[in-house]
Order: sequence, then structure tokens, then C-alpha cells
Amino acid sequence: MELPLGRCDDSRTWDDDSDPESETDPDAQAKAYVARVLSPPKSGLAFSRPSQLSTPAASPSASEPRAASRVSAVSEPGLLSLPPELLLEICSYLDARLVLHVLSRVCHALRDLVSDHVTWRLRALRRVRAPYPVVEEKNFDWPAACIALEQHLSRWAEDGRWVEYFCLAEGHVASVDSVLLLQGGSLCLSGSRDRNVNLWDLRQLGTESNQVLIKTLGTKRNSTHEGWVWSLAAQDHRVCSGSWDSTVKLWDMAADGQQFGEIKASSAVLCLSYLPDILVTGTYDKKVTIYDPRDRMETRDALMGWGGPSRGSDIPPHRPITHEAGPALLKHQQLHSRPVLTLLADDRHIISGSEDHTLVVVDRRANSVLQRLQLDSYLLCMSYQEPQLWAGDNQGLLHVFANRNGCFQLIRSFDVGHSFPITGIQYSVGALYTTSTDKTIRVHVPTDPPRTICTRRHDNGLNRVCAEGNLVVAGSGDLSLEVWRLQA
Repeated sequence: MELPLGRCDDSRTWDDDSDPESETDPDAQAKAYVARVLSPPKSGLAFSRPSQLSTPAASPSASEPRAASRVSAVSEPGLLSLPPELLLEICSYLDARLVLHVLSRVCHALRDLVSDHVTWRLRALRRVRAPYPVVEEKNFDWPAACIALEQHLSRWAEDGRWVEYFCLAEGHVASVDSVLLLQGGSLCLSGSRDRNVNLWDLRQLGTESNQVLIKTLGTKRNSTHEGWVWSLAAQDHRVCSGSWDSTVKLWDMAADGQQFGEIKASSAVLCLSYLPDILVTGTYDKKVTIYDPRDRMETRDALMGWGGPSRGSDIPPHRPITHEAGPALLKHQQLHSRPVLTLLADDRHIISGSEDHTLVVVDRRANSVLQRLQLDSYLLCMSYQEPQLWAGDNQGLLHVFANRNGCFQLIRSFDVGHSFPITGIQYSVGALYTTSTDKTIRVHVPTDPPRTICTRRHDNGLNRVCAEGNLVVAGSGDLSLEVWRLQA
């Protein structure tokens, strides 16, 4: 796998535009896309695997550092007179949160032992028995990581025996392709090929289905959008939905899900990222476009010089935005030679993956393309927690990139057991979830290599995954929303 890491020498500038594609039926375009991009490998056709590919070992082991802390000497024999190694062994049977927040207040000796990061590193490595984390970090928060790891392992112990499962099958009449948890997992949005965005109250799980499904967003009688709903994103109480009808609609959940804006994109909207200062779209016509969601006034001046006139360019200056208008267009560029399949953004970067087998990193501050990485496959989903970027591809492989001072490098590639494309991924310091068109959701520990601790099989492919609080949700090709409620 060849991965150039320098600056892109592409002669195009960020604000260059491309020739518009001819208009086509969005439903036919969407169906062709699914058949091409999400179809499983043909029988007998084996993909080439990266040379650094790793598969989970049966019993991985890791060298464990010796605890550097030393308990203060005591004159009286007792618990605190034990060697630090024995005290750590005793503490290992206690909940990590109790050790961190309670034992540290008992005495200076225990406080010194608990405050040493080597203590927590030792404890974490004993739990996972594999190299962790995959990307080494300075000032890594070992206590927080250890607590997250232990909670994840406890929740999915014994192959998820204690996890509650719910199938919400009464809200959609077509495949559910996007899901989004809100308010710590209390609410959930789902986008479907039936053109609807549904709002669910997951606090009502286990009751009648009509109590869980709150409403369908929008005022139109038959649907939220005029095309398949393919992407969702949120910033606080504001939500946006992207569709094959080439629109992004914005919803205010603090106002009962009322629409407060709309963007008319140049093509089908396949992916979204929503931050306080920017809303980024990736579209079928290979473009990455940035809007300013803070701008509630659309004027001619805002549109001049950023791609030419738009549908709302005849709005007089200082006219208030209605739901027919949307955030101001800031900049756009055709960064790829094929459709943009996945993207994410933070305060410094915009990262996009495309069907052209490239990963492009844009430096927001310099307003330029920082990197263009050529891959052996195309990425369908990404999850980022600095400095680790985890991504799933069309071959069923996971890839881990590291952000090294603004330069992203491919660190490892893993085969975690998916035989078809990975459609959803959610990474956190203590947990890793993946979904695939192979009809499975897999629960992993984010070690090197990832250890799969639970696999759930379904009757149809699973699309996207979102985890927040004690809830995990995935969209299903079976027209349903799949929900797992974990122990709090």
C-alpha cells in the first residue's frame, strides 16, 4: 500500500469548481450506487490484503510494565505494609471508578499509588492482554481509558448475555441507512430509503411501539425528503439530514423538530459533518462543500464569489432566512474523481474518503489540501478521536491512521471477521463497534489487533452504527432499527 504523506501537488485550488453533471433520476442513481459500492465480493474473487494486515490472535499477550510507584513506609504492620504489587492485585478486584475516586482519598499512601499512571497502564494491559492503545499518545489518560475498557468488557461479558435487544420494526417501510443518537441516547433519529426521518424516544423501549416512535420529521404528508435519506449529523439540538434528492434539511430538536433551513446541493448528499462553525457535505458529484450554519441571513454579498449564483441568489439583502433558504455557502471543491462516500471534520481538518480509493485531508486554517493518500480500497465509514482515525472499507477491513502533528499516517490494517463491506464504525478509547452488509454487528476491544468479544447476526445487512450512553443502535436492511441497551 503506497501512502504519500507530503503536501498534495494537485494544481486545483480549494475554490475551483467542476463541470456540473447532467441531471438524473435520484432513485435510479441511488440504486446504481448501492449495487456498485455496497455489493459483496463476487464468489471466488479474493481481494488483495495489505502487507501489514493483522488478524486477532487466539491468546494475545503483552509485556506488562512494573509499577513505578512505591507506597510510603509504615511503622505498623497492616494492609499498607504490603508491597505495591500486592496492593495492586487487591485493587484489581475493585471497580476502577471506586479505586480512582474513593481509595485515592483514604490516605497519602493509596493516593500516591492510585495517581501513578503506570498503575493504570498495568491494570489496563492485564485486562486486555494485547498492545494498547494502537496509536501511542503523549499524556494518554490511562485512568479514563481503564475505566472505559472495564465498563465495555463488563457490559458485553459472556457474549453479551446481559445486553437487552430491541427491534423497532414499525416505523419504516424500506431499508434504514442512517442512525443518530441524541441527548445521551434518550432520543434517536433514523433515515430510510422510504424518504423519511423518524424520531424515536428510546426511554420507552419495552413499551408499545407507538410510544417509542414520536414522529416523522417534516410537514409533507408522505415523506421528509423526496429521495432516499442517506446521512444524518447533529450539533447540540440542531440536526441535519442529507438525501439523494440533493438537499440537506436542518431541524431544531428544541423546537419539536421543526425545520429551520434547507440547502440545495449540487448532487446527492452522501455524508455530512456538523460543527458549531461549519456544516460540511460530501456529494455524489465528487465535491466537498462547506457552509456556515451560524449565518441566519442570506444575502447577495454572501453568495458573490463562492461558486456563483444559487437558488436563493435573488433574495434581497438582509432578508431573514426562511425554511426555504439555508446556511451561507463558504467554499467548495471537487477533491475527488469519484463520489465522496465518507467525511468528518474538526477545528483543524476536513477528512474525506472517496470511491476513487483516496483519503484527502484539508487544512482548514491554511485553506488548502494537506494530504492525498492513495489506498488499495475505498473507505465507507470513519470514526475519529484524536489522534486515532479508524475506518472501514469495501473489503471488510479496518484501518487505523494516526495524526502525527497534522500528518495522517496509516499505522495498521486489521481483518476483524467481516466478509463484506463495513458500513458503520464507532470508535472510542474503550470500545469499538462495526456493522457490515454481511448481516453482522461486531463488538470489539480497540487493541492491536482488535479483540472481538461479541458478534450478533441478523437477517439482512446492517447500515451504520451509533453508540452513546448505554445504548447502541444500527439501521437494518430489514426495514427496522436495531437497538441494544447495556447495563448502566
